[in-house]
Amino acid sequence: MVACPICEKPVKEVNINRHIDSGCQDLIDEATPSQANQANAATSKTPKAPSFFTPASKRTVNSQDDRSVSHTSSIAKADSGDAVGLKPLPSASPAPIHGVKRSADGEDSTGVNVQQPAAACPISKRPKKTHAPLAERMRPQTLDEVAGQELVGPNGVLRNLILTDRVPSMILWGGPGTGKTTIARLIAQTAGTRFVEINSTSSGVAECKKLFAEAKNELGLTGRKTIIFCDEIHRFSKSQQDVFLGPVEAGQVTLIGATTENPSFKVVNALLSRCRTFTLSKLSGDNVFGILKRALGQEVPGLPTPAPSPNDDYALVRYLAEFADGDARTGLNLLELALDLCEKPALTAEDIRKSLTQTLVYDRAGDQHYDTISAFHKSVRGSNADAALYYLARMLQSGEDPLYVARRMVVIASEDVGLADNSLLSLATATYSAAEKIGMPECRINLAHCAVALSLARKSTRAYRGLNAAYRALSEPGMAGLPVPIHLRNAPTKLMKELGYGKEYKYNPDYADGRVVQDYLPAKLEGRRFLGSQDLGDQVDPEVAELEGELRMASAYESGEPEVLLDPDGD
Repeated sequence: MVACPICEKPVKEVNINRHIDSGCQDLIDEATPSQANQANAATSKTPKAPSFFTPASKRTVNSQDDRSVSHTSSIAKADSGDAVGLKPLPSASPAPIHGVKRSADGEDSTGVNVQQPAAACPISKRPKKTHAPLAERMRPQTLDEVAGQELVGPNGVLRNLILTDRVPSMILWGGPGTGKTTIARLIAQTAGTRFVEINSTSSGVAECKKLFAEAKNELGLTGRKTIIFCDEIHRFSKSQQDVFLGPVEAGQVTLIGATTENPSFKVVNALLSRCRTFTLSKLSGDNVFGILKRALGQEVPGLPTPAPSPNDDYALVRYLAEFADGDARTGLNLLELALDLCEKPALTAEDIRKSLTQTLVYDRAGDQHYDTISAFHKSVRGSNADAALYYLARMLQSGEDPLYVARRMVVIASEDVGLADNSLLSLATATYSAAEKIGMPECRINLAHCAVALSLARKSTRAYRGLNAAYRALSEPGMAGLPVPIHLRNAPTKLMKELGYGKEYKYNPDYADGRVVQDYLPAKLEGRRFLGSQDLGDQVDPEVAELEGELRMASAYESGEPEVLLDPDGD
């Protein structure tokens, strides 16, 4: 016998559903007063939540029942582990429901499904908090904390766009550890927009299209913009980059791409024209030192690392900053390693230095590849053998193909040395052959020999400049198809001889000193000169003239000659 939760009349348990369906009119059991009172007592002691069938006038619960219900629910939540991180109440079992027998399948005698409380979760089994690396913990939280980037400085262009909520789609181009990801997250945080972060190595076209649809719905429903940050965007294929064209142009999403490679080569032109490119500068040693010093003060108050001298407590930290080579992430990782190593009491600063491994920043397929070989070529052209050897060693140490360097020196032998010393072309080709046959590491000596010889040799670009002048002439209208003079044409057949091919040609070896009067260029180019008379150009660097003047004055002063000053009239 149970009491109807609506009319509170006694009804048999098997008939309760049909009784409610009849509008509380049928199947009412005429129970004895004691049975009815017992059912009412069981119902009154069990807190009832207002159901959909309860009239509005009966849906209110008194304050005492509210407190009992909230108390019971809080105990159930604590026991079931829902309130993670909260201290469970002393009572580990739910409050008893008097007069109701709980069945094995989780239903009480009223037929209402009651969830069995779970056992309390021991604190020892709770998941431990993961220890993030120091570089992640020290990530700037505001734009003011970003070091070494004028773009987000007090007067930075990008900072003004962020503060005025006019963030455009952009490509952040910079080396590793310069703050690309940090700036992208701060942009979304400052602008108060929806932020989605994807990686080109794990995101495909289907996922991007799904994000675009969600961003369009978000913009239409709430008016909130969506920023999609794509790390390493240069690793996206051309078809993957093309997916961004429509949503970016329509303003459905704001794309922020980060890349360490030159966007001109790695990002398709159509997407590049829809985005603004911001170049992040490489961090200086002072910038990295400031970041490490702030991290040191936050992690361990005082000086946790050994110092080589009592007067310079941060000598090792500055060494780590210079060792990082402009990469803040590398510097923080090195500092974290040094802190771990300092747990050994007998460790010295020199021991920590020896435990570090220098990694040369060089990508054989990226900008470093082209920038370094360009610097090597220009150093040889400028007759600076020291710089040429430095860049040569830098390339070889980083694993550059020695034949690639040898091929470039074969070009230098004709392009820059040229007619000034024709023997160096033979030396360069012999160096290539030696590098091909010997290989590294011995061929580095042959490469150095040729590089120094090319650097110290006299330079002549007459042939190279003459060839370029001929190419420029061919680009002029009507010059590429001028007919070859008929007396210079070959006449292998009788018909060609009858047409006058080769007629009146003067064979130079038949004449004294080979000198003849004969036209060799087409008529429209007759008298045109392409090869100059000077080995090098005639421009004068004003800094060279100034330096030479200072050297002459210093030489005159050392020799004791009187200084002669000329007035404007030359007297």
